[in-house]
Formats: sequence, C-alpha cells, structure tokens
Amino acid sequence: MNQKSLYSRLGGYDGIAAFTNELLPRLQADSQLGRFWQNRGSDGIEREHQLLIEYISSKAGGPVYYTGRDMKISHKGMQISESDWSIFLEHAGQTLEALAVPEQEVNDVVAFVLSLKDDIVEA
Repeated sequence: MNQKSLYSRLGGYDGIAAFTNELLPRLQADSQLGRFWQNRGSDGIEREHQLLIEYISSKAGGPVYYTGRDMKISHKGMQISESDWSIFLEHAGQTLEALAVPEQEVNDVVAFVLSLKDDIVEA
C-alpha cells in the first residue's frame, strides 16, 4: 500500500502555510513567548515564517528545499525553557484543532515536534 506523505496529508504547501499563518500570531501574542519576537523587524519575522514553512514542508516529505540552519543552531542561546516548550505545544495543539486536522495527522505532527525538543529547549 502506497501511503501519502505527511506533507500531502496536511494539504501540501498551502495546508502547512495555513498552519504557520495561524500558529505564529498565537505565539507572538503570548505573554511569555512574545519576547522571542520583540525588537525584530517585520522582514526578519517574514523570513522566519518562510523558513518555518520550508522546514515543516521538507521534513513532512514535501518537494520543498529548506534553506535554513538546523534546529539546534537556530535556537542556540535563546534560553527556551521547559515552560516555553509547554506553552508552544499548547498553541500548536490549539492551532491543529482550529484547522480541524485529522487525528492521525495530529499524532504524526506531535511525534515530529516532540523529536525536536532536545535541539530547541536549553534552559
């Protein structure tokens, strides 16, 4: 049986862009996580947004090339805590729910995101 990639099951590029379009404003507006976007220009934030789409698309099996750095290097020195990580997971879960992503795809996304924790959480 030829199972579709997670990229395809999430709606391809447009589905992943919809996820990031919903997620990033939630993160930026959060009273604890918002600090990561303070003093950032709109161009830098847009670049980060595009890199997030590329990263998720690439890792989900899509035909998209990720042009950014790996997660460990990208997050080094940001002092992302366990508490920050938990809040991020809550927002990501709420975003998946708001977009009515099916349970199997939610489970696959959650497994993927959890695999990144050691590269992102420092403090």
